[in-house]
Amino acid sequence: MKRLITLLQKQNKKIAVAESCTGGLITKMLTDISGASSVFGYGVTAYANEAKQKLLGVKEETLNNFGAVSENTVREMASGVLELAGADISIAISGIAGPNNDGSAKPVGTVCIAIATTEKCYATTFVFAGKRSEIRRRAAKMALNMAYDELKTEKTEKISRKEKRTVKKEKKTEKKALKSLKRQSKKAK
Repeated sequence: MKRLITLLQKQNKKIAVAESCTGGLITKMLTDISGASSVFGYGVTAYANEAKQKLLGVKEETLNNFGAVSENTVREMASGVLELAGADISIAISGIAGPNNDGSAKPVGTVCIAIATTEKCYATTFVFAGKRSEIRRRAAKMALNMAYDELKTEKTEKISRKEKRTVKKEKKTEKKALKSLKRQSKKAK
């Protein structure tokens, strides 16, 4: 995931991670890259619900109402680790890697991933196929790709906002020029 590290470095941003089903795999994938320490400082493995609550601020009601493997839970995990680390973007992940499910109706391979920034937080649910190690690897890669895509989108949105401001300034300049021409033509009469 060198491209994510490089993009974070270019944007001068920090990333944090909260993991459950991947058990530190995302953190490992990030720290396998030379230079990761310049953009990564916090990786929390909160496997137990108690850890999700104590370390990341996940509400007991959320866990009781939606379960550990839910978009609600990973959004709270992502927001919690973002705040804990003082990061610019965070990843949170919780799922059922198998070989057995967690007693719920959710199938093995169900994984919820959240991305949080200082401006927004969203989550998506996936169902990955394969054995436990394959599910965990696929989920970790997806989470890292989602973070990368968010940073790329964010950059594009900033450029778009900058272009809109430039267009507004150009329109104001054009209006001023027209007013000036009208005044000059009135004086000439």
